[in-house]
Amino acid sequence: MTDAGTFCPRCGDAIDADGDGVTRRERSLCDACYFEDFEFVDAPERIEVMVCARCGAVHRGNRWVDVDADDYTDVAIEETSEALAVHVEAEDVDWEVRPEQVDQNTIRMHCLFTGVVRDEVQTEEVVVPVKVSRQTCKRCGRIAGDSFASIVQVRAVGRDPTTEETDRATELANQIVADMEATGDRNAFVTEVSEAESGIDLKLSTNKIGLKLARKVIEEFGGSFEDHEKLVTEDEDGNEVYRVTYAIRLPEFTPGDVISLADDDGGPVLVRSVHGNLKGVRVTTGEPYEASYEDGDAPDARKLGSIDDATDATVVTVEDDNAVQILDPETYESKTVPRPDYVDDDASTVPAFKSRAGLHVLPEA
Repeated sequence: MTDAGTFCPRCGDAIDADGDGVTRRERSLCDACYFEDFEFVDAPERIEVMVCARCGAVHRGNRWVDVDADDYTDVAIEETSEALAVHVEAEDVDWEVRPEQVDQNTIRMHCLFTGVVRDEVQTEEVVVPVKVSRQTCKRCGRIAGDSFASIVQVRAVGRDPTTEETDRATELANQIVADMEATGDRNAFVTEVSEAESGIDLKLSTNKIGLKLARKVIEEFGGSFEDHEKLVTEDEDGNEVYRVTYAIRLPEFTPGDVISLADDDGGPVLVRSVHGNLKGVRVTTGEPYEASYEDGDAPDARKLGSIDDATDATVVTVEDDNAVQILDPETYESKTVPRPDYVDDDASTVPAFKSRAGLHVLPEA
């Protein structure tokens, strides 16, 4: 009796043995009948790629993804490769794609597949149009709507912040955002940087960024900050949403300031640091100075000027370890002034600083 399994159930032709196939029926078909219904490649009629018209992010699944693409050809290729499916029985599959830019929003993908099925080489070409639709992602929508969760106010005690301080605060904010974006955080952005009456205000997308920025500014320039919460709304789950203001107070004095300490006859101090306790150097002797723990970075003092106000003065003679004779940079009169220990014996000129406290020699910058 002949084994029924050796005949094709569709055409009746004899077959040597079971062929390949996912189902038992497919395995029992001869090659001719098997390839009549065989679909080498399963491709959609079209693919739609949703991109943000403002930042170029691509919508994938239920989220927006930054792709950093100059154009969307590579994105179209990637989306096409994800959408195409090759028959499970195909082996040694190779494919190549040739994109054709039809217009600004349409890319036609010519895909050529080759593979081996039942020891036969199969080739199929499919053409899939990829349509690029432009919308606005949630992040760009929030930016356009001036959305922010925290404000960092950069102020200083008894003065306006310097340009260096405000520029650096802005730079630090952008750096924090860039670092968070590099980890895939699309909720990080600087909403606005604006000048205020005595400093700048930075509006930021999250409270986390505001706290990080306040800490970094204080770490770099000294001072302190306070935070103040304000209830602004509730989210869709009924949770309270707060907006936090971080009020930075930079120290009254900055490195490079020359100050006169109250109730102190040791002479002016050139400020070197305001981190923690104010630290500097006496311009009369060159000895180091450090404010007490109680005074911190704000000892009772007044500003005489800064190291930038110093001008070169000619050294007439070094009298001894405690005195040097220089020419007054304004009157050109020869004057004997205190000699700090940072003045070299063979110095021909020195930075001279003139103020209400008198004429003093400052260290070389």
